[in-house]
Amino acid sequence: MITATEASQKSEALCRLAPVIPVLVIDDVAHARPLAEALVAGGLPVLEVTLRTPVALEAITEMAEVEGGVVGAGTLLSPRDVEAAVQAGARFGVSPGATDAILDACEAHDLPLLPGAATSTEVMRLLERGYTVQKFFPAEANGGAKALKAIGAPLPQVRFCPTGGVSLANAPDYLGLSNTLCVGGSWVAPKEMMQSGDWEGITRLAKEAAGLPR
Repeated sequence: MITATEASQKSEALCRLAPVIPVLVIDDVAHARPLAEALVAGGLPVLEVTLRTPVALEAITEMAEVEGGVVGAGTLLSPRDVEAAVQAGARFGVSPGATDAILDACEAHDLPLLPGAATSTEVMRLLERGYTVQKFFPAEANGGAKALKAIGAPLPQVRFCPTGGVSLANAPDYLGLSNTLCVGGSWVAPKEMMQSGDWEGITRLAKEAAGLPR
């Protein structure tokens, strides 16, 4: 059983591997392996597959076989999601918010979790439990980098991965903050590129993202 402190330590280590964690919505499992290979080749080894499609769990299993990649499951909403993600091969989890049921399940299954928080109260509650690394979501809708900077002033011990509305254009605003470890974004894997099999194009986008300063 993993503790909240251990989970945050592992989450921080993953967040420090690259400035961007791709947030992936996969509709065709055939895309999973080449997509993971393209992103890893571009310098983005940590991959979040959202559990928003029927093939998401199968995609995680496929992507877990790609050398150099670390695949996790996003949009964890229930203990059942957590168990399924672990069985599929997920090495970390991400949730849009945080409930005791989700936190308990991830700790019981030794799954490091990046729990979502949107307000100072939510951040403080997770901090009380021991989570010092959190997801700020939805980032842009909650005031963007200015809001995250403001939250960081009284809570400097918490580090974040802001996600939701983050793009190549505004990612530097977040990455320039002292309380931001990395950002999560979907722009590195456009649906049209996946559908056309433009894996080289995705690798180029990944390289651009991997080169963002922080």
